Order: sequence, then C-alpha cells, then structure tokens
Amino acid sequence: MVRYSDYVPLAVWSDSEPGNPHKAKNTHERRRKIVQALLALSVVGNLYFCWAFFTSWPNPLDNYQTLNRHPIIDSAALSAIAPANPQDNAVVTGLYTDAFATAVATLGHTLNVANSSASRLLLYLPDKISRRALCIATVSGWEPVPVERIAPPHSGVHRHFLDQYSKLHLWTLDTRGFKSVVYVDADTLVRRSFDELFRLPFSFAAVPDVYPGAQGYTTAFNAGVMLLRPDSALFRDMVGKIASAHYPAEQAEQAFLNHYFGAEALRLPYAYNANLAIKRRTPALWAGLQQEMRIVHYTMAKPFLQGDYDEVPMDRLERNAERVARKKAAYKEEIAEWLEQWQETRRTYGAKLAKCNALT
Repeated sequence: MVRYSDYVPLAVWSDSEPGNPHKAKNTHERRRKIVQALLALSVVGNLYFCWAFFTSWPNPLDNYQTLNRHPIIDSAALSAIAPANPQDNAVVTGLYTDAFATAVATLGHTLNVANSSASRLLLYLPDKISRRALCIATVSGWEPVPVERIAPPHSGVHRHFLDQYSKLHLWTLDTRGFKSVVYVDADTLVRRSFDELFRLPFSFAAVPDVYPGAQGYTTAFNAGVMLLRPDSALFRDMVGKIASAHYPAEQAEQAFLNHYFGAEALRLPYAYNANLAIKRRTPALWAGLQQEMRIVHYTMAKPFLQGDYDEVPMDRLERNAERVARKKAAYKEEIAEWLEQWQETRRTYGAKLAKCNALT
C-alpha cells in the first residue's frame, strides 16, 4: 500500500470565518427570504387598503341625497320665541383692514333686510382703520367699538390672519351688558334672520368646517360664525393661554378656539355658515341647503377684494365682482348675489357713502 506522507487534509470552514462560501450562500438566502416576506406583506397591505377603500361607506355629506325636506326649525316653536332683546343680544362683526369696509356695509344691509332685532356692533382696530373706511362700514347701522389689537403669540400665522386674535374681545362684551352674541365674519351675507340662536342655552356654538381637499367635512368648527356668551373672566383665561396651548399657528384664533372649546362646542347646522367650500366639494349638498341658508360665507371667492386682499374703490366694485366671477366661475351665482346686495346698499345709503368716501 502506498502512503502519501505529504498529504494534508483540507481544513473544515467555520461559518464565522471570513470568505467562507457557505456563509455567503446562507446570508444571500436569508436576505432573499426577508425580501420575499416584505413583498408579501406589501401585497397583503395593498390588498387590504383597496378592499377598505372600495367597500367602506362614503361620508354621508359627500354622498348627500335629498331625503329630508323638513325645515331645520319647527315653525310652531319658532313662532313662540320672542324677538331678540337689543339690550341683551348683539350681532357682531370685525374690521381689521380698510379693504373690508364695503363688505361690512353690505353685510349690515342684509342684516337689516333680514329684520334682526338684535343690536349691531363693529369691533375695529383704531390704529389700522381710517376714518373713511370706518364711515363706510357703519353706514348700514353698525355701532363702532374700538378694541386693542391682540398680537399673535407665535410666528407662523397666515399673513391674512395676523389680527384675528383681536376677535377674542367678543368675550368682553358683557361689560356693555350683552348676555348673548352672534359673531359673523365680514365676508358673509345674511339671507334670513337667525335670532333663534340667541335663545340657545349653550355657552358656545359654531358650524363644522369643511375643506375642498382631503380633510373634507371635519368636526373642527369654522370661526366665521359663532354664538357665544360674553364673559370677561373667560376672556382673560383665553388670553392667558393662547401662548402656552399647543395648536397649529397658521390658523390663528380659529385653531386656538377649536382647542379651547373643541369638546364643549355645540355644532350648528351648515345653514348658519354656508361655506362656499361646500359648493366646491359637494354641489348637491349646496343645492339642498338653499332653502334653509341663513348666512352665506364667502371663503372661496371675495368679490370686494383684489390682488392679495387689497381694497377695491367703490366705483370699481361692480367691475371687480364681474372679474372675480369670471375667474371663479363655480361661484358666479353667489358672487352675483353679493354684487346685487352691494348695489342695494349703495342705492339705500348712497348719499352717506359719498360723504364717507370723501374723507381722508
């Protein structure tokens, strides 16, 4: 038998040794299985998402159908409500820039036509509002109430909302004897009296907000129309918390109020704050609201402004409204309604408006 004295057996590779081909193969196999598992999870997740998306019920408001044609308020109950006492109740709006003066005048005219018996107050910032603009705004009966500006407590507030924290002065109106206030933004029109709101026993009420995009119909409310009970102690509490509370800075006082009253606020029907965003998102719902609308809110189109919230001279308002209607044709009926109300305002208070416009 021949023996190989020089024979050296091959070493056995350990999985832990560098360069081991078995280790490389095992690592590759593990990675392949991990990738396959992740792909499988992704497929399952996408299938579940598609199933949930296509089988879930849509939001009832996005799927609006004209099913209920009954009025939102019982007529017998409404007739039993006494007229709003002007000593106790007030409709209030605000003026923080001259550009909204004609809008405030028009709003006041529509409030007069609706025959509300409540007082009318206009909160304004003396340092920002000219004599001319204040005169124009008050021709239709608003009583001017000067207030101090409440500055935003944080940076990041939208440039159009930098003065909106001043709206919190609404809660100080108890010092004037008012027990109940309905606040309406200057970019609104009144179609029907809403004096029934003054009889509600709640401390705070507002209409849920709506967005054309993914947010859609929300539980958060829009601060453009609010019912509230003035309370100076509550005002001081709010002002003391606007800097420490956590909320999105961009939306200013609306975001803060949603956090302050979010769980306690009574949500009112859309008829009390008919936001133009509803028309863009669900035209059928907008059509269904027509018979009940009390207040129309011009959130998506402002026929009295030009450029970046710039003032439009009175003699150019008609042309400007027509321009806005061409640019935002989806709201041409609502813009035409606003223009008609402005024309009525000008016919009714023409002499006063001319004198106001001559002021410097």
